[in-house]
Amino acid sequence: MEFLSNLGPIFTLLGAAFAAFLPGLGSAKAVSRLGQAVNGVLSEQPDLFGRALILQALPGTQGIYGLLTFFLILTRSGIMESGFTAEISWAQGLLWVAAALPIAIVGYLSALDQAKVCETGIALVAKRNDQHARVIVLAVVVETYAIFALLASVLAIFSLG
Repeated sequence: MEFLSNLGPIFTLLGAAFAAFLPGLGSAKAVSRLGQAVNGVLSEQPDLFGRALILQALPGTQGIYGLLTFFLILTRSGIMESGFTAEISWAQGLLWVAAALPIAIVGYLSALDQAKVCETGIALVAKRNDQHARVIVLAVVVETYAIFALLASVLAIFSLG
């Protein structure tokens, strides 16, 4: 029966883990993929390093949003302070999981989709160096949805804690 009494903290930790893991995985895959594309461009045009680096780094922000959500869940739920002795019912634990879902899912998917925009943008900048700012704007449009998801998760977290 002790396991059942720990379901609340277990679900809460699971929600926090989803919030950190999925956007972090998406960002890592995206940044890796873009690094490969940048290496190809730099073999021909090494002077584009700074511009290409900015495009490579953009999808990494979703991982940061997920980590922020992870810490918010752990602190607001009381787990950071009390650990498994925090009094969280299984139903409350499921609410923490639900609060993590917007950034977990949208963070993961938007990192991968933003990488696609940045990858084609790197190819464009390699041909037309003057298009760098436009490529960043197009990539940031995808980022907007990760920010909306972060906001949704943060609002849910603060309504629970």
